Amino acid sequence: MSWENFEAAPWRNSHDTYTKSTLAITPAPEYASSEVLVASLYRVIGFQDVKEGAVPEAGRKLEQSVKKLRDRRQSPPASATLGVDTWNTVLHGVLESPKLPNQSSKRFLQVTPLAPSVALFSGSARLSSNPWSPGSLIRRMVWLGSKDKDSAFTLWKDLFEALGVNEQDDAFARWLEQEALAWGIDSPWALAPVPDLEITSLATEDQEHLLFMPARQFTRDIRAIIQAKASMTRRQWTSMLEAILRLATVTHVAWLCDVQARTWRCLSDAVSGAGPLGEQAARALVFPENPQYMVYGGKALNGLKDLASSYLASRLGINALLWCLQDAGIPYEGSISSSRGIADFCQHVRENAPMLSKLGVASKIAELRDREARALSCGKGIGANLLEFARHVLGKRQTAVQLLRGYDQGYILKKAGTSASSPWIVSLGPVAVLSFVHCALAGMAGPRSIHRLGQHLAAYGITVDRHDIGRNDLGHQLRMLGLVLDSPDAESGMLLLPPFPATQNT
Repeated sequence: MSWENFEAAPWRNSHDTYTKSTLAITPAPEYASSEVLVASLYRVIGFQDVKEGAVPEAGRKLEQSVKKLRDRRQSPPASATLGVDTWNTVLHGVLESPKLPNQSSKRFLQVTPLAPSVALFSGSARLSSNPWSPGSLIRRMVWLGSKDKDSAFTLWKDLFEALGVNEQDDAFARWLEQEALAWGIDSPWALAPVPDLEITSLATEDQEHLLFMPARQFTRDIRAIIQAKASMTRRQWTSMLEAILRLATVTHVAWLCDVQARTWRCLSDAVSGAGPLGEQAARALVFPENPQYMVYGGKALNGLKDLASSYLASRLGINALLWCLQDAGIPYEGSISSSRGIADFCQHVRENAPMLSKLGVASKIAELRDREARALSCGKGIGANLLEFARHVLGKRQTAVQLLRGYDQGYILKKAGTSASSPWIVSLGPVAVLSFVHCALAGMAGPRSIHRLGQHLAAYGITVDRHDIGRNDLGHQLRMLGLVLDSPDAESGMLLLPPFPATQNT
């Protein structure tokens, strides 16, 4: 590989130093929904031999098998408890997940991921080709957000046990797990080994000094959601898990975009002889302290688009710099996974600035940006995929059947109006409100100020003015769900109440 290869296909030929960075966005996000996140997580954590690309075909085979048995009026599998017609009703009625408007004419099996075995034949990000794995992204978040590898593995194991169906689950969940296995793929549910390349965590020095990191808040919230499982049905618990996954995955990707844009600013300054001097200075410039990725009640996608565009420009610049240094015989041998590594990279660039100037690195990067203008504006390729990921994961499900438009209650974004051109605004659905109130109060005894919820959402980059909560739809949701106590003596006149008091001190 060389500069020429990179120049010919800059989005396919990234430098090894870049792709191996802990701060790289991998796997590259594409379309997903909240249920796809959960289904993929099942497969990654507990089905080692099941690949994402095999799921749509397994769903087609199951439908064909059921249809054949119905047409021939044959008996169901020996281990099944339902008749063929009844099982077909379960798949296409009781468990069916609504399709998008542009999927109304497509025939494929899409069911709610209530149990691990259901994920064996439903919930793939694509119906053909080679789907990406959202579950792998979640796994990287667990390791990146944990303080060390041991605590990451402990949380991953606890999540595996919570996702499995056991005697503590409700009767319907236990029955569904057995029935789905009888009709579907007989694959054992067991904790899958974590690939060595996925065991990546931030340097200890960075972990200790970071003030903002969605992945770290995510690990705490997952622990709180696991502790609440015994307080509700399997369906309710899965919905709460989905809500946490939705916000955490998107803001984690937004954070990585932000970090890479900041990294490129440091390196760009270093080309001019400036840039951070030392690890501490690099950390202050690279890692955001209090970013605002979204504002409650405001439009969301424009800000996320700007982050994606900045990330793409930074990706081009960082890789161009790495390839130019390598071709010039002065490669950077370190990593760019930590503040120290980025500071060392900046120092290496400063020391070789005259050579880089002679090679015309700045003009080469400018030419690449001009050529890739459409990709940088998120009109196609990686940027368009990032926006599609954010829109469908965060946004309230738009259904082909209008009677099912209330199916999704864990959304983070909703349409501002009924028009197709209405913007998407930040507005939490009832299940999302319930989930984040529970997580905000986890480990605390009794009620807390409404300010606590604002702080919790701010940990994911969502800004909420607590003075507006009493008047906006968030305050309305809190009152409808019985999660606040109005009190003139409390800050903003409202106190948060724990939805599951029995779990607050565990």
